[in-house]
Amino acid sequence: MHINSKLLLATALLGLSQMTHAALNVFACEPEYAALVKELAPDAKVYSATTALQDPHHIQARPSLIAKMRRADLVVCAGADLEIGWLPVLQMKAANARVRDKSKGLFFATEQVETLDKLDKVDRSMGDVHEKGNPHVHFDPNRLLLIAKALMKRLSHVDPSQSVHYHQQYEVFEHKWQQAITRWQQKAIALQGKNVIAYHSSFRYLFKWLQINQVDDLEPKPGLAPTTSHLAQLLKSANNQRVTAVILTSYQDTRGGEWLSKRAKIPMVVLPMSIGGNDDSQDLFSLYDSVINLLLESGQ
Repeated sequence: MHINSKLLLATALLGLSQMTHAALNVFACEPEYAALVKELAPDAKVYSATTALQDPHHIQARPSLIAKMRRADLVVCAGADLEIGWLPVLQMKAANARVRDKSKGLFFATEQVETLDKLDKVDRSMGDVHEKGNPHVHFDPNRLLLIAKALMKRLSHVDPSQSVHYHQQYEVFEHKWQQAITRWQQKAIALQGKNVIAYHSSFRYLFKWLQINQVDDLEPKPGLAPTTSHLAQLLKSANNQRVTAVILTSYQDTRGGEWLSKRAKIPMVVLPMSIGGNDDSQDLFSLYDSVINLLLESGQ
């Protein structure tokens, strides 16, 4: 009986130890934030609700996503209403109190940095715009580093037993990322001052960082597909403004871009919007490498 008591105590302590070191469950709305979590918390169980081949504006709140959110310790999303059409539904149906509070288990990347293109007010006539600013902040490497630091602090808050580990991981990531920024900027000097026409404002931050000018948009209004009359106007714009490429993301319809590319005799470039948007984009570093390589290879 004495031996059995010791065995039970040892088993209980082992179980407690395993519970203490149980991997954090993280639900990411987009693959870029799943990748960022893996940089800071490589032992975490990370699930991405979307892929780079899906438009994160328009996702169905599927039962499988509800189940994943129900088990999550932390939810990491772009924010700025990018997921307004589906994230609130998931939160309601998952009924997970841990991921409802923005000071605890709910983390919005855009709330950690200054966003571009904020609007005082919006209405339906303006199309698919974001009052809180452009949500695609992951394509500004300096903003992404600020987001990484804030995320490290949030991970430490949610999982304090691993706080030292998260700080160490952040320091490693910061060092590597700063070196990569310097390398990317040197490599992309040839892109400065180039004029492009792009689909939506998906690469607003990337273009600003690399000093590329988006002189027009394939969408007549945000969220609307290119029309025949709009494409005809863009053709004139492409000729008059010395546009050098048409830029799309990995999930956008290519037909309008192909039409314009053919008639303006400029290349159409499909850039990965996130991790997995093409074969080369396997993590945040290779995503940036791939985007810059594709722009340079297009003769930008």
